This record gives sequence, structure tokens and C-alpha cells, in this order.
Amino acid sequence: MAATVVENANNISRHFRIVDETDDYVVIDKPPFLLAHPTKANGPATLWKELRELFAFEIANGGQVSIVNRLDRETSGLVLVAKTTAAARRFGMLMQQRRLKKEYLAIVWGWPEWELKVVDAPLDRQGKHRPSAIWLKQTIDPAGAAAQTDFRVERRFNKSGSSGENRFSLIRAVPFTGRTHQIRVHLSSTGHPIVGDKIYGSDEQLYLRFIQTGWTPELERQLLLSRHALHSTKLAIDGEIEWNSPLPADLVDFANAL
Repeated sequence: MAATVVENANNISRHFRIVDETDDYVVIDKPPFLLAHPTKANGPATLWKELRELFAFEIANGGQVSIVNRLDRETSGLVLVAKTTAAARRFGMLMQQRRLKKEYLAIVWGWPEWELKVVDAPLDRQGKHRPSAIWLKQTIDPAGAAAQTDFRVERRFNKSGSSGENRFSLIRAVPFTGRTHQIRVHLSSTGHPIVGDKIYGSDEQLYLRFIQTGWTPELERQLLLSRHALHSTKLAIDGEIEWNSPLPADLVDFANAL
């Protein structure tokens, strides 16, 4: 299906692709930098707002827009959205039963010594346990909620530059729980943070600097990408249906440059 173009209040086009749609749900391929939900009144365009405009007729006739698997602002890829109360309830039950399967692709720093790895480590908000300059930052802590992610190395890359050879890897991540920033924290804990990750990369001060100054050449030199290289590539309901989304152009271009 062709991309859907939505104009926000500032007349800036937002593009997202409708992968699949029925009377009960719609599956969206979300671009990076598009918020899933509003964070404040009269804020920037969000996927939720745009979908409510797109499905205004359905909403007027008893429908709704319920985002089932919420993605971070910078994360791209597949988002499942319920259009009815019954569908939202069913998808919620499927998630509780772990029948809604999710897979992600991430480009990380370095070459892992492993091909397959399971990270089973509970997560909690870092500020609850020690000082943190970033309120939402998560950390591995025994007091946190259970979290497990399986990782597999898909491909390894070399990049030569003036500072010497850098190594990167394409990782497939399969989360079995849905904690905040789970994949990002778990990959960072292995010593291979996601390229472009301002919070869980080499220095969280880069995130604070970004908030103050916006994107700068110095941040680009250190982070390489203006967003973290994480993409929701697959959603599936066990035994029923599967949706897929390839790496988006910005991540393909980055990988090709390697």
C-alpha cells in the first residue's frame, strides 16, 4: 500500500506506511522521530494524533485508536494499532500470553564475541537506586521488573576512517518482555550499545548536550547517527499472521557505507 502523508499543524509532512488494515486493526511502519503519543498539549505531531485524524469517521462511529506496541520516538518500524475496544482487549490478552511476537534489528558498536546471547536481567528506573541526570533512564537492578532479550549477530561490518578501523554489527533482538528501553539497556550491558544512542551509549552527557543544543557536528562525530539505530522489523501473532518491515533507508545507507 502506498505511503500515507499527513500534514501536521506546522504544515510539515509526516509519512508513514500502512502495512495492513482491517476493520479491527491497522499495522503502521513508523518513521524515526515521530512520537507515538502526545507528551503535552499543543505539542508536535504524533502517530496517535495523525491516526485519529485518518480514522475520524471510524472514531465518530464508536471506534478508537489504541497503540498496542509503543515505540520510542527515534525507533522506526512496525506498530500495531487496535481500532476497536474488542481488538484492543484481544491484543492486550495476546501480549499477556506472550503470543504477540516482536523482533528488532539494531546496528551496534563492535563485534560481539558471541553469535547468540540471552540477556535475562531485571530493569528499573536508574534514579530509584542512584543519582541520574536523566529521569527516564533505565538500569539493570535486582529490584527491577523481569526482562529477557535474545540476541543474534546477523552481520559484522568494518569502517575505516581517519581515527582507524571501527567495527559494527547488525543484531537481531527478540524481546520476551516489554520493559522501557529494554533492548537498548540489554545491548549496552553486553558492551555493544546501539549506534546513535544518546542515553545508553558511551556518555549520557551527549543526551543532555543534545537537549540543550540540538544536533551539532560534534555530536554527529561522536554518535555517527542522529537517532539510535533500532528498527521494529517483525510482528507476529502465533499461528495467525505475520508482518515484516525491512531496514529503513537511513540505516541501510549507514550499513552500506560500512
